[in-house]
Amino acid sequence: MKQLLLKLIALFAPVCMSANVILPSVFSDNMVLQRNAEVKLWGWASVNEEITITTGWDNKEYKVKGSNQATWSLILQTPGAGGPYTLKFKGYNEVSLNNVMLGEVWICSGQSNMEWTPSAGIVGAEAEIAKANYPNIRFFTVPKLTADCPQINLPASWQACTPETMKYFSAVGYFFGQKLHEDLKGVPVGIINSSWGGTPAEIWFPADYITSDRVISEAAANIKPNEWGPTQPGRTWNAMINPLVGFRIAGALWYQGESNVGSSVYNKTLGGLITSWRQAWGYDFPFYFVQIAPYNYDGNPDADWGVKVRDAQRRVLNEVPNTGMAVITDVGNLEDIHPRDKKPVGIRLANLALSKTYGTNKAVAESPLYKDFTVKGSKLTVHFSNAEGLHFAGKTSTLFEVAGADGKFYPAQARVQKDGVVVAAKEVKTPVKVRYAWKNAVKADLLNGANLPASSFTSE
Repeated sequence: MKQLLLKLIALFAPVCMSANVILPSVFSDNMVLQRNAEVKLWGWASVNEEITITTGWDNKEYKVKGSNQATWSLILQTPGAGGPYTLKFKGYNEVSLNNVMLGEVWICSGQSNMEWTPSAGIVGAEAEIAKANYPNIRFFTVPKLTADCPQINLPASWQACTPETMKYFSAVGYFFGQKLHEDLKGVPVGIINSSWGGTPAEIWFPADYITSDRVISEAAANIKPNEWGPTQPGRTWNAMINPLVGFRIAGALWYQGESNVGSSVYNKTLGGLITSWRQAWGYDFPFYFVQIAPYNYDGNPDADWGVKVRDAQRRVLNEVPNTGMAVITDVGNLEDIHPRDKKPVGIRLANLALSKTYGTNKAVAESPLYKDFTVKGSKLTVHFSNAEGLHFAGKTSTLFEVAGADGKFYPAQARVQKDGVVVAAKEVKTPVKVRYAWKNAVKADLLNGANLPASSFTSE
């Protein structure tokens, strides 16, 4: 009996001693690691297995051991942009990651307008696809997955940008990365796309965060199931975002809101999502988002379901720090919820990052935004930020309305005056409220000197 036991121990001991070092899929060949940052590496290994990590940019060795949970992690400091490098992991086995770059890493998320690829049809698709040869722009596309609880890995890998890979990647993400890569003088750029068409915001952040906030929780309870994807809180966070938490990013891009049309508290929902992501990653990274485009929801262009979300997105800028918004009311399609002119969207997001994050863009990168108003007699003057060169697309604007104490809005005549717009309506002797472009389907006609359209707003 004793001899049999010894034979069994001898038989299984090599198996126990030869467990492999395993990496999550976000660490793969062709990846981009954030430059000039404390970067976390992690994975799985046998308990007490010693792992040696060798970084190709300086040939230094770092040692770490598998924990009693068979996991390991290590934080190291990366230098400036460069590559390609090899990253080696040696335990009982060896893993080498090749063609690794150090550069800028951004994560993109949201619904269909973020997911939308050049192959699905965009303005200038053929020419843009043909010239998409950028070996130092890298893509990581997260597949559509759901889970009831937070996951630790997902099936995906990094790819270099070629016409073939760009064709099936987020168009907005690509144009953002292309602009960053060029304006930052060739710095490698990694774009992670984790998006799903038709999804509400509530599925993209932790369910326990939602339940801890009464306003967000009540809004989530009103979401109706649909045929395009999940609507239960946390489902895509668990499977499509949580496995990426810890991977160092420069910032996040968000293009979503169409599936939350009708919400009166979308600013609280989006603000909660931003806060929950930052809490998960452990730092307040920049978060730039796209204001949804005007659209003729349910054939009712004069309704306000969509513009309420646009205005809520505007309010987030004042409620959550280190955020920025790309306004696209001039490049939308009133009859198509998927406007095909994606390049200006990506470029406007990139200009926000180049201005606010990198400080290399000295031009105006933000749209005119409502600040406040003053009243003198029957005239009301609206003041805007980012208002240098303020002008109308035509001779005047037809999109301003004012209201008196009775709260009833009337169309107003408008003229530009320095950084503001003076408005008045003959029906309103003493205006107390003002709004602009307050309809689902309307194209902005007020722009600044950078030809960026003013955001919809209401002073209510």
